[in-house]
Amino acid sequence: MTEHEPGGPDSSEVLRVRSVDFVRDGRLLLDGISLTVRPGEHWALLGANGAGKTTLLKLLGALAHPTHGSVEVLGHELGRIDLRQLRTYVGHVDPRHPLRSPLRVRDVVLTGLTNSVEPVPRWTPTDVQVKEADRLIALLGLETRSEARWPTLSQGERGRTLVARALMPSPRLLLLDEPATGLDVAGREQLVDRLDALGDAHPELASVLVTHHLEELPAGTTHAMLLRDGKCLASGPVADSLTSELVGDCFARPVRLTRDEGRWSVRTRRSRVLL
Repeated sequence: MTEHEPGGPDSSEVLRVRSVDFVRDGRLLLDGISLTVRPGEHWALLGANGAGKTTLLKLLGALAHPTHGSVEVLGHELGRIDLRQLRTYVGHVDPRHPLRSPLRVRDVVLTGLTNSVEPVPRWTPTDVQVKEADRLIALLGLETRSEARWPTLSQGERGRTLVARALMPSPRLLLLDEPATGLDVAGREQLVDRLDALGDAHPELASVLVTHHLEELPAGTTHAMLLRDGKCLASGPVADSLTSELVGDCFARPVRLTRDEGRWSVRTRRSRVLL
């Protein structure tokens, strides 16, 4: 990677979003959003369904252009660089990965190098690349499943496989779109533990995780943005942005937010019913 490529050393900010609006079919889905993400920061995008979380994540992943405002990803402004080139430097984890073939876990992870769903014909990974795939598979707790076929994996194992796949190109930015979707409690906890381990193994990696369940946030989450109806209610370090009052405003319901050993939980405050 040269200093002029996305993700080069001239990019001190991983993401820079300034006064972004996004309009689709006449609807304002994002309204005046600004966000800056730096190396080593781990952000959560929180909000109810329809708040604009996934729409914002698509802009951060160079999958769409803003209607107004600017988005810089790895030092490059959208609209001034080939989006296909930029996407190869961003790890994007989508639990709806459209794989249909019975690939082995290792083969799925290696497709992260070719940015493809299926292995590219006549492309063969090097020994070094296979070794890196195995390292990431082990980091995600799947070392005993590297030869397992995709249809035999649990939902949680698939999710962790896709995280390893997204890390294969050594991105500076990891985007996770509701990675715990469909997981039971055990699967969720395994995923969250492994996401926390990534911070230790890759200290310069920045991440943005979309969810509407605070229980899914890793303890290593450093920052959060709360979205409601396409607008930002709060943004910044978790100590300032994840409070009972702000989270309650975000979800339009009074809540009590607690944190124990780095993990969050939310309880709805009971309202009195007059008889």
